[in-house]
Amino acid sequence: MSASAIARRYAKALVQLGAEEGSVERFHSELTTVEALFASNPALGALFANPAYGIEAKREILKDVNARLTASTTIGNFLLLLLERGRIAALPQIVASFSSLADDLSGVVRPVVTTARPLDEAQVAEIKSALEKNTGKKVALTVNVDPALIGGIVTKIGNTVFDGSVKTQLTRIEDTLQKG
Repeated sequence: MSASAIARRYAKALVQLGAEEGSVERFHSELTTVEALFASNPALGALFANPAYGIEAKREILKDVNARLTASTTIGNFLLLLLERGRIAALPQIVASFSSLADDLSGVVRPVVTTARPLDEAQVAEIKSALEKNTGKKVALTVNVDPALIGGIVTKIGNTVFDGSVKTQLTRIEDTLQKG
């Protein structure tokens, strides 16, 4: 089974548990905090991957980390389960899958809008409103600026890209002219 499929299974189970407890957002927050801790401390991840440390020592370290982060018992038990199953290294993929599944559950879409110049608040609100109307979901918008676009806007929602940039239009014109 692929790593992404395994991560999705763990994430799905945790989202279902969170939905039952009404704690999906809290679980998401706690998981991202733990993931950030592991990302900022590569030695911690290396410790859990090192076979020289026994499972009991790793378990105690993980319990200490959980206590310092004041994570819920459910997340603490989930992390211990990952440790015992040898899946702690898959935490970033699990968190990404969890985020996606939690968004689906709560009806949230997270599009990324890229423009050539910074947008003012009114423009961002207008784009957000249009995306909410077209998707039928709540929109958590991320706006990036890329001067290479020359003008226009590129919107990415999941795997779908809507490219209305001047750069792409110029590229299409160039291709058409070259092909005759």
